[in-house]
Amino acid sequence: MTVRLLLTSGHGPAECRIALAKVLVRMEREATGCGLDLDVAIGPGDKHGPSSAIAVINGEQAFAFARRWLGSILWVAQSPVRPHHKRKNWFIGVLELPAPPALTGTTLEASDVRFETFRAGGPGGQHQNKTESAVRAIHVPSGLAVVSRDGRSQHRNKALALQRLAALLAAASDLNLKGDRQDTHASHHQLERGSPARRFEGPAFNEA
Repeated sequence: MTVRLLLTSGHGPAECRIALAKVLVRMEREATGCGLDLDVAIGPGDKHGPSSAIAVINGEQAFAFARRWLGSILWVAQSPVRPHHKRKNWFIGVLELPAPPALTGTTLEASDVRFETFRAGGPGGQHQNKTESAVRAIHVPSGLAVVSRDGRSQHRNKALALQRLAALLAAASDLNLKGDRQDTHASHHQLERGSPARRFEGPAFNEA
């Protein structure tokens, strides 16, 4: 199962972009703990963090994982950018995106992709830990990378990784378009600042 999530800071200040970057780190850590693969395409941003990102979650429990993040995410902290600023509540939004259209005609140049293999962790028993069947595919020109460990063989995981890499490149293209995809960009205006789905506090981003 694959779920795509749009993370957006809306039109919030730098603190919201910092919050978005922290959410991505937290999300990746939680996905790894659940045995899920999380691929991320980063949108435009600045030194504080991205204004948006698309997270692609792959695995049997992808939908259940995504449901924990959907909605507004609140970070309560003194501004690390403006220490004397009175505001302490910073919001980002997480929305589910529809499945992308079939990637017909999407090809990756072999010379643009670098593969790395490693031992797959998580479910699978001792055999999985003894063989380097998991694959990381890196698109060298963009730096985007995906991991596949679902298949039972390295060959199968390479094929899956290429599919996921093509999908991630398409997601990255969506984020960088300047209006051709009005549905995605309109989502930036849907950021609700009401009751948050999850709340984190302080510089350590501990869940409250």
